Amino acid sequence: MRSPTPARLALALVAALAAAALLGGAAAATEEAYVTLLYGDEFVLGVRVLGKSIRDTGTRRDLVVLVSDGVSDYSRKLLQADGWIVSHITLLANPNQVRPKRFWGVYTKLKIFNMTSYRKVVFLDADTVVVKSIEDLFKCGKFCGNLKHSERMNSGVMVVEPSETVFKDMMRQIDTLPSYTGGDQGFLNSYYADFANSHVYEPDKPYTPEPETQRLSTLYNADVGLYMLANKWMVDEKELRVIHYTLGPLKPWDWWTAWLVKPVGVWQDVRQTLEESLPGTGGGRSPHDQLVVKVLFILPVLLLSFGYYQSCFQFSNGMHSKLPSYFGALTVLACFMSAGVSFAFAFAIIPKQIMPWTGLLLMFEWTFVSFFLLFGSYLRFVYRWGSLDANHVGHSRFDSSENHMVTGRHHNMSDCDIDATFYWTGMAIIAIVTVLLPTLLGVTALFAKLGLMVAGGVVLASFMTYASEHIAISAFYKGQRDRNVSRSRSICFLF
Repeated sequence: MRSPTPARLALALVAALAAAALLGGAAAATEEAYVTLLYGDEFVLGVRVLGKSIRDTGTRRDLVVLVSDGVSDYSRKLLQADGWIVSHITLLANPNQVRPKRFWGVYTKLKIFNMTSYRKVVFLDADTVVVKSIEDLFKCGKFCGNLKHSERMNSGVMVVEPSETVFKDMMRQIDTLPSYTGGDQGFLNSYYADFANSHVYEPDKPYTPEPETQRLSTLYNADVGLYMLANKWMVDEKELRVIHYTLGPLKPWDWWTAWLVKPVGVWQDVRQTLEESLPGTGGGRSPHDQLVVKVLFILPVLLLSFGYYQSCFQFSNGMHSKLPSYFGALTVLACFMSAGVSFAFAFAIIPKQIMPWTGLLLMFEWTFVSFFLLFGSYLRFVYRWGSLDANHVGHSRFDSSENHMVTGRHHNMSDCDIDATFYWTGMAIIAIVTVLLPTLLGVTALFAKLGLMVAGGVVLASFMTYASEHIAISAFYKGQRDRNVSRSRSICFLF
């Protein structure tokens, strides 16, 4: 039997490599990788921006995202189109009974210690963004992390040398080691109990032999929460490597966060450069959200075409009955309830991950329209209340003046337009100025922004109290005057 020729051996080797590539599409292409974790679709945009920020540094290492069953097929395809290696994993149950509900599967992060197909991995949370190359982290020790909050390690940015032995040891102790957070971070602090005493990692000064653990400087895990306390970074901003958005519900992909937290602008800048990996996804957009936004911009116009307040406002001329003593309090209550419901409703229906300016404009539009319709409904009730009151008071006092009222109607229409426009427009302008004043003045400190908004809110509340009472009084007296006048002749559009 003849031995195979070199040519045949080469062909067999190529065929074997091709088969391996087909069977293991998510196999490691390099010995080192950047890794993140994704539990559901809510953080997909964060992973996209993180990947773009890493690629912009010129890295050639793998980008791996570990995804659970909660991630949709569309999101997986989108991340693959972005250049991520998508690897499916099952969640590790949290052994802690006392923990936040959202921490159910966070122990899954420990699986990065078992990624033995790589020599070393750099893990980054989905709410981080890389602003400068962090390739030097692959020179760090077997386990590297950053200290936060005194002597506690933060697991948002870590360097790990995967080891099946270490991973099995963690699984053996998972039910016994305490976790001060009720999640993976607390467990890792217990597992690496002496981590606070580790040497600080210095890329240009390697240790021999390589230490088991090393501490990363704040440059590699700059906490936005600490930035907001002093309104500045505690390190040289030009040397920052990774920004970590740790402000709980204030995630950088939520449109309102950009108006409160200055460093979110860095994240938004990266977002706007995202390629259109799948149709309609350029700039971090979502095809579904884009359709919703178009509907939300158009729908208020249609609602306003049907929801008007049929009144021309003018004050009492002495012919009318006395208003109930509780009328003012009832009106102010209705006004503020309408404003609160309008704000909450607008906030609830606007997609969270749209662009900041789009979100703000929709917020203004829907809050104003909802308030106009809700408080307008109360004013229509007051108008009818005035009509019923006039019937009880009697018709004789009004009959003698009926011709005079009809004769002067065109003049009154002009007066009512001015009064109504002043009150409605005044409330809208003060509300807009209250929100935008910190931006217009260039204020970046969170607490200073909130202080200005509170001050503006006090002014707005005072004007709303004054305006609502006067508008309601006009509506009541208008109902008394118009009890015998055709409804079609008393429509006053306020927009």
